[in-house]
Amino acid sequence: MQENYNRRKFIKSATAAGLSLGFGLKTTSGLSLDNIVPKGKRVGIIGLDTSHSTAFTKALNSPNAKPEFEGYRVVAAYPKGSNDIESSTKRIPEYTEEVKKYNVKIVDSIKKLLQEVDVVLLETNDGRPHLEQVLPVLKAGKRVFIDKPIAGSLKDTVAIFEAAKQYKVPVFSSSSLRYLASAQEVVQGKIGKVLGADTYSPATLEKTHPDLFWYGIHGVETLFTVMGTGCKSVVRYSTDSTELVVGTWQDNRIGTFRGTRTGTHDYGGTVFGEKGNVALGPYAGYDGLLVQIIKFFQTGQAPVTPEETIEIYAFMESADESKRQGGQSVTLESVLQKARAVKG
Repeated sequence: MQENYNRRKFIKSATAAGLSLGFGLKTTSGLSLDNIVPKGKRVGIIGLDTSHSTAFTKALNSPNAKPEFEGYRVVAAYPKGSNDIESSTKRIPEYTEEVKKYNVKIVDSIKKLLQEVDVVLLETNDGRPHLEQVLPVLKAGKRVFIDKPIAGSLKDTVAIFEAAKQYKVPVFSSSSLRYLASAQEVVQGKIGKVLGADTYSPATLEKTHPDLFWYGIHGVETLFTVMGTGCKSVVRYSTDSTELVVGTWQDNRIGTFRGTRTGTHDYGGTVFGEKGNVALGPYAGYDGLLVQIIKFFQTGQAPVTPEETIEIYAFMESADESKRQGGQSVTLESVLQKARAVKG
């Protein structure tokens, strides 16, 4: 209450002194009023090559920000994202100008960003530089959310969590599809024990990434949300227009992911339970994920364990290996052993 009172008093005094306080909270002299953002709640963004960066900034910096966002505010951003994915690099100038409207300071290095912020959203759309980008954040001891894909390979995924453990800094990564209201109802026991599930999402490809890492991650994350961990092997069927990945869990439950590249791009699925079946969807945007990110920043407790995230990416890597082997069954343990054996 005292904090809110001081904020109101400061703004009132500044207005009385003839300062112009627009949405961006800047004075007519161009001085930033970022000191009204409490220490501990200053958010920095790495990577302005994805719409997630602008969406998160708008949500957190809005004068009508949800109370669940706890006063966290984006105060600085380092625009650099992908080096060579055109669909990403061409967005950077536009998205940089967009976040500047919300009084976000643009800096030219991650080092400078870390001097301005308390927590970090690693938003670079390209998963390949994530390991390199996150290391200085972890060394600085700052909690970080890493947007999907967490990395451009299973090897780097494992390395990120090993580094987080080494520096004793929690890391959280997730697709926003994990927080479909219907999926969370399943997690909370609406249909009892989950017997199986089929999920779907777009699965557009990007030549620089393993097939499902780029966009199929959305539907795969939904599958693991409702099925839980414990997948032991996968078989993949692939055509120009469709991916179908069939996973067998250790308790012999079966979960499938269908990735589409034609027709309507949509997200959803069906979950089969002891007490009934549930249709997943519709997708309702980023706020459900953002609320969880803020809770993570507040508590340091990641809502998704490192083990689950690693298993999700092992599932997708196993699907790639199955494709390479002409649709043979591939165990997650085999690809994990290979990833962990690769150093550097």
